[in-house]
Amino acid sequence: MILEARKISKSYGSLEVLNNVTLECLKGRIYGLIGANGTGKTTLFRILLGLIKADSGSIEINSQGKKPIGGIIEKPALYGYLSAYGNLKVFTQIQGLNLTKELYSQSMQQVGLSTNRTDAVKNYSLGMKQRLGLAIALLNNPDCLVLDEPFSGLDPMGIIALHELIKKLSSQNEITIIISSHIVGELTDLCDTLYVLNEGKIIKKGASSELLNESISAYKIVGNNLEMSEVLQSINAIFLNKSAFVSPETISISEVLQKLIEEGREVTACIPQTDLKALFGGEKI
Repeated sequence: MILEARKISKSYGSLEVLNNVTLECLKGRIYGLIGANGTGKTTLFRILLGLIKADSGSIEINSQGKKPIGGIIEKPALYGYLSAYGNLKVFTQIQGLNLTKELYSQSMQQVGLSTNRTDAVKNYSLGMKQRLGLAIALLNNPDCLVLDEPFSGLDPMGIIALHELIKKLSSQNEITIIISSHIVGELTDLCDTLYVLNEGKIIKKGASSELLNESISAYKIVGNNLEMSEVLQSINAIFLNKSAFVSPETISISEVLQKLIEEGREVTACIPQTDLKALFGGEKI
């Protein structure tokens, strides 16, 4: 176990933000913290990073490194008027490092950024700023990394690119990564384990695929001429923009897809639709 946060509680006056929250993380794995806005995700990450103190509970990070944990809270704290080099120079000094050409090159390459740009960071896209923030968070080689809503504001291609970077950091560097999001789809194929946070409490924990499968309410089938399908009509599918939304009750989704193939329909995708009420409700610890 690389990180153990046990029974973390935090209140601001009469407002209880976290109530006995426990996280257990193994080295080199990716964990997702899913919950609606205002459920305490950012507060928990601030506590993990030592930015604020919990009212009760304990945190143990089993690391011998100079910086056991790094992270990005909300948005990367960058100096927009400085270049990428200028930003890294400031943060290396804060963290007791000397920004050599080798370290600068290594830091930029690690997150897929070019070392050739010398203009101000304010000119960077949001995705590039996220990558530079990651480079700063990775200074001094932390064993754990927390990323608070890192996909917020990114376009679909930016989300895909950041997904691949996070997977690479986890697999190649054996960094434990904890990611928060209020959008289920952003974490589905990325995280090994999901924690569901609701009203300051962890209400569910389990393998991502397992928890999400339990919360599927419908399927979106994408293809051509689906509205002509007899099998889709028979299960009262709703048709919209070359897609069919189905909630099969007496037949499995695999059987539906098989029958579509037998009908000669061209299906290009089948996307599960998660019921957030089902995901954020009920007990499964």
